[in-house]
Amino acid sequence: MDQNSYSEITPEIIRLANMSREAGIIDSELFTKYDVKRGLRDLNGKGVLAGLTNISDVRANKIVDGIQIPTHGKLFYRGYNVEDLVKGLAPNSHFGFEEATYLLLFNKLPTEDELNSFKNLLAGYRSLPTSFVRDIIMKAPSNDMMNTLARSVLTLYSYDDRADDTSLPNVLRQCLQLISLFPLLSIYGYQAYSHYHDGKSLFIHQPRPDLSTAENILHILRPDSSYTPLEAKILDIALILHMEHGGGNNSTFTTHVVTSSLTDTYSVIAAAIGSLKGPRHGGANIKVVKMFEEMKKEVSDWTNEGQVADYLTKLLHKEAFDHAGLIYGVGHAVYSKSDPRAVVFKSFVERLSEEKGLHDEFALYSLVERLAPEIINKERQMYKGVSINVDFYSGFVYDMLNLPMELYTPIFAIARISGWSAHRMEELANNGKIIRPAYKPICEDRKYVPIEDR
Repeated sequence: MDQNSYSEITPEIIRLANMSREAGIIDSELFTKYDVKRGLRDLNGKGVLAGLTNISDVRANKIVDGIQIPTHGKLFYRGYNVEDLVKGLAPNSHFGFEEATYLLLFNKLPTEDELNSFKNLLAGYRSLPTSFVRDIIMKAPSNDMMNTLARSVLTLYSYDDRADDTSLPNVLRQCLQLISLFPLLSIYGYQAYSHYHDGKSLFIHQPRPDLSTAENILHILRPDSSYTPLEAKILDIALILHMEHGGGNNSTFTTHVVTSSLTDTYSVIAAAIGSLKGPRHGGANIKVVKMFEEMKKEVSDWTNEGQVADYLTKLLHKEAFDHAGLIYGVGHAVYSKSDPRAVVFKSFVERLSEEKGLHDEFALYSLVERLAPEIINKERQMYKGVSINVDFYSGFVYDMLNLPMELYTPIFAIARISGWSAHRMEELANNGKIIRPAYKPICEDRKYVPIEDR
């Protein structure tokens, strides 16, 4: 079977797919009748309580006189406000991703000696098996780096003599190795794709043990390995803000679900990668960047509030961009008044835009940030407030860093692997039951009909 026939969608497949679609449609009124929390959330965005976690906390409201009141969002890692963790990096030059990873995994902020020892441990694991790049990454490169990353993770199973050992020491070893290797797997996968599909020069830089994760990403990715201190610092902040977000986000919940079956670490992380790949989860910042690319073409005066508001209204009316009726980067399942990650990010984004000479672009983002919630509230019936989320600015940052769009979601994964690892360890430590939620069957009994009578 050649590639064209393998990928072909025939008329017969289309006919069967339509049958499958009809078979799968459930009357929407039944979800209300049986009080089904679609997406495991109610209309107010409150999630169904499925477990307990000591790793992070997402706060978006408070209780006043027995009434739930929306508040500005807060994000805590092991009880520490993320805003404070980021501020703690400001007075000195050290990078924070490794420190925050230590906190998530071990429930304490490291001393200087503990942090240096941990960094050395990660640096020691930052090496792929012999010929892995040549035999695995360079062969059949995918045009989607998340698929490349998942394939590489699953293949590492074959190189691990203790791959199925789910004891905590062994799982920690595997997680630390994956945290160290994610930048290499992601960027080498992109370099292979860029070379074979786009005809660009192939660069395979070796990581440097003296560099942080953020610095190594830029060192490995760029042909000349150069970057400014501000570029590395902002990428480090991006990793910190993306590394964890409670147990209920889709990929972390996937981590808990698959871990509960007691399967191996590589299968668990590959499943989480598959979840994060989805445009409703990790791919949203790509949509934001593409939306703004069209907006900058369609709006002649970026400072004109009326023109910008008209374009945003067209987005909601499915008359612009991808005709999905969405303003990407605005709104969140939990946050209503503000996303703390976006708040923290914004000041750093402004500094980088000044360094890059992109003040006008930043001003346009700021204008949309102010106008979009107002327009959405006018156009839509909202059960809770709406504000920008972290994806709104992260895509802009990656664009300013000249990161290829193919790596936007893998960068998210490079950060989130720390959170996934902490949640996998937590699920195993508590020795919980296999996660198996209930689905109510609504099909009626039918009598079997022999094939000759159908």
